[in-house]
Amino acid sequence: MNNLKKVKLGNIEFGGNKLVIIAGPCAIENEYILFKTAEKLKFITQKLGIDYIFKASYDKANRTSLDSYRGIGMEQGLELLSKVKQEFNIPILTDVHLPADAKTVAEVVDIIQIPAFLSRQTDLLVEAAKTGKIVNIKKGQFLSPQQIILSAQKVEKSGNPNVIITERGDSFGYNNLVVDMRVFPIVHSFGYPIIFDATHSVQLPGGAGACSSGQREFVPPLANASLAAGADGVFFEVHPDPDKALCDGPNMIKLDDAYDIFAKCNEIFNIMH
Repeated sequence: MNNLKKVKLGNIEFGGNKLVIIAGPCAIENEYILFKTAEKLKFITQKLGIDYIFKASYDKANRTSLDSYRGIGMEQGLELLSKVKQEFNIPILTDVHLPADAKTVAEVVDIIQIPAFLSRQTDLLVEAAKTGKIVNIKKGQFLSPQQIILSAQKVEKSGNPNVIITERGDSFGYNNLVVDMRVFPIVHSFGYPIIFDATHSVQLPGGAGACSSGQREFVPPLANASLAAGADGVFFEVHPDPDKALCDGPNMIKLDDAYDIFAKCNEIFNIMH
């Protein structure tokens, strides 16, 4: 890990000696849920001494069914994310699905996320790189740790050294995902900070027929294990009432459970560092 690159966002450092948590609702539903979640997560992370980045998506283009809820769209979504950023003074992450959208999104957010299913899309990676923002590449469920490095290099070779990678489990079919904890030291060996997506990793893709299901009870043990294996931070999707959420409810954690989950993660991270 001596060659591990430090990616900085203001006072936040990916690959440093302080836990980073990226968290927020899966998809933007309305301003109330967005603000309620951001306010409480900021309070929790400040109390625990954790670096925090707010996450929410204005569009979920990779849904199982055409009838699935996708979000409120880019224009309204970016407007709400900008309000969250100003109201709570926290950095923002959101995902981009189209190369043409990267420049517009970069005017609001601090980190551009490349969705897992699009993690090899060269045009998208290059346009995200050109914004100069930190690019968080979610490792495709179909890629090995070594293969996602090639995606990271596409960003770097496009002139942007600010790359982090997020692990979200591997798919072998049959509506399930498996997390290989070797991914964390492997990605570190190539010099990149790595985040663990604890909530998407318990997703059961297509497990409910026309939509995905999930097993949120396994989020805490997998999050803890990832930090013991060397993850630099954890990604959580959080909602005040996940069972009523319009997207990814079964694998999101409850806002009321966030403090205890984050506290244990911070304890393990500090032991490892």
